[in-house]
Amino acid sequence: IVKKTLLSKSHCITKSLRYILHTVSPYGDVPESLRRIEKFLNTPIEFHELDLLDKTGLEKIFKKHSFYAVMHFAGLKAVGESVEQPLRYYRVNLTGTINLLEVMQSHGVRNLVFSSSATVYGDPQKLPIDEQHPVGGCTNPYGKTKYFIEEMIKDQCTAEKDWNAVLLRYFNPIGAHISGQIGEDPQGIPNNLLPYVAQVAIGRRKHLNVFGNNYSTPDGTGVRDYIHVVDLAKGHIAAVGKLKDNRGCKVYNLGTGTGYSVLQMVNAMEKASGRKIAYQIAPRRSGDVASCYADPTLAEKELSWKAEYDLERMCEDLWRWQSQNPTGFSNGTQP
Repeated sequence: IVKKTLLSKSHCITKSLRYILHTVSPYGDVPESLRRIEKFLNTPIEFHELDLLDKTGLEKIFKKHSFYAVMHFAGLKAVGESVEQPLRYYRVNLTGTINLLEVMQSHGVRNLVFSSSATVYGDPQKLPIDEQHPVGGCTNPYGKTKYFIEEMIKDQCTAEKDWNAVLLRYFNPIGAHISGQIGEDPQGIPNNLLPYVAQVAIGRRKHLNVFGNNYSTPDGTGVRDYIHVVDLAKGHIAAVGKLKDNRGCKVYNLGTGTGYSVLQMVNAMEKASGRKIAYQIAPRRSGDVASCYADPTLAEKELSWKAEYDLERMCEDLWRWQSQNPTGFSNGTQP
């Protein structure tokens, strides 16, 4: 959430079911990940842990602060898990978002950046995928929740003309901060490809399961568009700047425009780590598609944003994070 008085320096990120408020204030202990950010920025961080299903708690936060905008990342996000637990995904993702939008409405906060996903496109009818590609034919409950939330936000912007939203359709974020001190720290078994590959390389996992090798792709494995997480973060900064144009609801792809297969990603991580990565072929997962990569030209045109980092840099930064933090933030590594 961006405070009106600190627009250039402060923001709020909701991740999974967590609510994190960043502002210049002398508050105490924060999680290790935020402590490291405090050290980089040389400023304390105010932190509130809150489940978005707790609407009463959310109201208290909005009563305490005056916000310019919300950046909404909160939600469950694993394709395979959503197929196995659809009701949980609908309850958490949809109800949490409805609570957030209603609280924003009641407190006069009309600007929103939403973390959407390329999964809203379903099985691509054409490649690369631009923002005009049909949406809604989602192949899994996770993608459906992103699509439904997009529709909620669009309808709200239509109903109340003073609302402005930017919907960012992510492709596949990977990488880490160049320092090696801030990166992805999955809790339990990673649901995304690259964190799992990195854990195999560091020795935490025995091998990678490659789900399907008979897709209509160059090597039979799934092809995706991978984007460096720092490029993704810069896309959000550009999106917040776009809100001031008061143009209702806008949609942008955030990707590189290049697709890589699972086996190409394994090879790239082997090069970055200098280690052999064991893998075995497993059956396809329900809900997966063969290929998915972006046409990101609209974001470049209207947000003045373009992904800068290539695949080699993504893997190098990911390996630096994983090798310096073999068990994630819990290993007590000091920056």
